[in-house]
Amino acid sequence: MTDSIQVDVLSSEPSAGTHQCGFIAVIGRPNVGKSTLTNALIGAKVSIVSRRAQTTRHRIHGVLSQPDAQFVFVDTPGFQTRHGGAMNKMMNRVVTQTLADVDVVLFVVEAGKWSPGDQQLLAMLPDPARTILVVSKIDELKSKNDLFSFVSKIVEQYPFSAVVPVSADKNKQLDVLLSEVKKRLPVNEPFFEADTLTDRPVRFIAAEYIREKIFRLVGDELPYSCTVVIEEWEELPNRVNIAACVLVERESHKPILLGAGGAHMKRIASEARHEIAQLLDCSVHLEVYIKVRKGWGNRESSLRELGYE
Repeated sequence: MTDSIQVDVLSSEPSAGTHQCGFIAVIGRPNVGKSTLTNALIGAKVSIVSRRAQTTRHRIHGVLSQPDAQFVFVDTPGFQTRHGGAMNKMMNRVVTQTLADVDVVLFVVEAGKWSPGDQQLLAMLPDPARTILVVSKIDELKSKNDLFSFVSKIVEQYPFSAVVPVSADKNKQLDVLLSEVKKRLPVNEPFFEADTLTDRPVRFIAAEYIREKIFRLVGDELPYSCTVVIEEWEELPNRVNIAACVLVERESHKPILLGAGGAHMKRIASEARHEIAQLLDCSVHLEVYIKVRKGWGNRESSLRELGYE
């Protein structure tokens, strides 16, 4: 499965001597591989990943700069159709707002799996001329025939300007996808410096790394009503001291997060500290503790205070 599937590519290559730059929304239902794809395309980890839904909660810009083009990928939360609540409503609003503000849309679906959530998002897609169907995780399909059958049923419902099957984990077809995106970018000067990887500050990324470890270690046990706040950040010549607070909604969540003898929290802090040190390229001292704030995930005022859009 190494061939891209093209469907009436509408735009043409830009003329020589012009620089292109634009925003590319990466949308899809939860767990289709949006963040993994974004990270693979820009070659750096700016979005956290786990097997759990709701891992990405914010709109995150990942930047890829080339000599003649700059791609600004907008990784969005998975569009949630099964659960309500203030957080899910806010995350869905991020998706719909992003669709109206970008130059190109990558609609990501998981190979061989089509759900009501995919169908609902399909009805929200904008102008087909700027919308590309990205079929992720193609390495998990048994045959190319399965892939063509799956794609054929989707393109019957919507006239995508291109269809590109990819595997972000195996680095398959990412160059083809970038080529298709580039054809649709407007002529613009770069929006970011060439060495910029994301518009988010390092404190935000550090908090996300900690939250990723929580999801990966206790995701099956701990409800998703937890978030991470950086409360202290001290930069010294050769070290950064960080104090991070994990907010949960109930007292009963604390022992789940701590684990027996604090084992869960120790592992979360250790793995996050190692990754943050790699990000900052220096020694890191990390303290992680837990606070209970009842109902924070169901109040939009609390969500805005905590940095949610």
